[in-house]
Formats: sequence, C-alpha cells, structure tokens
Amino acid sequence: MSRRKRGKPVNGIVLLDKPAGLTSNRALQTLRRLFDARKAGHTGSLDPFATGMLPLCLGEASKTAAFMIAANKTYRAVARLGLATDTGDIEGSTILNMDIPELSESMIRESFAAFLGEIEQVPPMYSALKQQGQPLYKLARQGKTVERSPRKIVIHDLKLLGFGEQFLEFEVKCSKGTYIRTLAEDLARALDTCAHLVSLRRLSVEPFASGHMVTLNQLESDAESQTLDQHLLPIDAGLKNWPLVCLDAESAAGFRHGICQQCEITEPGWVRVCGPQEQALGLGECTMDGLLKPKRVYNLNID
Repeated sequence: MSRRKRGKPVNGIVLLDKPAGLTSNRALQTLRRLFDARKAGHTGSLDPFATGMLPLCLGEASKTAAFMIAANKTYRAVARLGLATDTGDIEGSTILNMDIPELSESMIRESFAAFLGEIEQVPPMYSALKQQGQPLYKLARQGKTVERSPRKIVIHDLKLLGFGEQFLEFEVKCSKGTYIRTLAEDLARALDTCAHLVSLRRLSVEPFASGHMVTLNQLESDAESQTLDQHLLPIDAGLKNWPLVCLDAESAAGFRHGICQQCEITEPGWVRVCGPQEQALGLGECTMDGLLKPKRVYNLNID
C-alpha cells in the first residue's frame, strides 16, 4: 500500500519579496506551509541579510527552476567604504580598515566603466560553492582559505546612485553567478580603498518585473482569507521568452506519455509545449529534423 503524499498539488510560481534576516530555504518552507504544497523549490538563493525578489516554484513549476537560475538579475546595493569584513557584508567580522580617498562622481563613473561587459570574478570564501565536496562557507567558518579559480561573469549595466564620505550606492544588472559582495569589494579596490555591503536588494529576475512581488506578511494574511491563489503565476511564467509549440489533442496525449512528436519549427532548441486551450504540458526539445522530444512533462490532471 503506497503512502499518501502530504500536502496539496499546488502548481505555480510566487515572486516573494524576501525580508532581511531570513534564509532562502526558510522562506521556501514558510511558503510551502502557507500553500500546504506537496513540493517546492527556489531558483537560486539570496543571502540572509539581503531582501527582494526570490522566485519560488510550487509543484510542477519546480521543473522550470533550473532554467531560471541562469537568468539575468538586477540588484541595488549600498557599500560601506573603508571597512572590510570576512564575509563581505554586515554579518561578518572586521578584517581591514583603510583610508578613503577624496572621491568625485567622475572618478567613480570612470572606475565603474572598467567593470562593464564580460569580466572575471573570484568567488568569495563565504559562498555555497564546493571544494572537494565541501561548501566553501564551511571551510571559511573553520578559518580555512582555499584558492578559488576566477569565473567569467557579465555586467550588463552598472549605475552610480549616490556616494558620500563612507558609502557607495549602485545598481547592477548582471549574469548568473555574480557575487555582489565581491563586486562591491572590487569596486572599492579600484578606488584605492576597501568595502563591505550594508544593504542588498534584488530588484528583478528576468523575465519578471519588480512590481509583481508579494511579502510574507501579505501571504500570511491571504492564507487566512483563503485567497493565496491570486499570487500564483503560471508554471512556465519564468520561461515566457522561450518559443511555444502548440499540439492538438492527439499529439498532446502522446507528449504526456513521453512520445516524440512531429512539429514545425524555425530553429532547433528547447521549447515550451502546450495542448488545446493552451494547457501547459511541459518542456521539450526540437531537433533539426522537426522532431519534438519530451524533456520535462508536467504531471497535471488534464481532462
């Protein structure tokens, strides 16, 4: 006799405005509890001290999470100049004090320009990257430092929002894998000083706009009034820039059973797949010879 699955089959994406002081996993579990969902996953974590957009996937939407991790993201950050911490943010201990040179707007903008485009960035020790199976942050907490290879990232846009004697505020649009803590340290180094982040807010994760976020307080209130579903975006909302292949009823049934289908395409690659009435079926891959291969099939009750 099979064990009954806990929770309800809730499917969709919620754009949480994560509060400071909460880990991404704790936020995820809180959301899962509020929706009483069987399954949930997120699309890349935010540091506990950071706030802002955290796309959370419930149910079958989890099958799209890996693709959204690769999305471009936009952040607003405030760095404290002249003071560095071991974590690169306000949660760490001070490891360095430096004088702050007299700065001008033109000087800062000129230094910012050197960071635009594809650059190399050395990941921080306080990160979830693994070294021989061990997360770097665990090694860092043991007082250990290991060599990290630089990784290529892309800074699409970098705007100066403000600066003062001890702070620097900026907005950055960047590729996946970018550590804003490290970027702040590198920007400060280019200005002949050091820094750490005192504030970090994720404004958006492509293709989502910032206006769609919802707070935990609002979700808890809507859970009491049983109106949570209004915050659920479609399963494949994070992939709306992907090509869409629509199948008739017979082909849709075959796709759901993992059977390859013939399709008309302009170029090969991954696609979203829907059936009659634009019912989401899953994700597939179109080949050069016009064959649609099922790759991620949504387990939904479809009449």
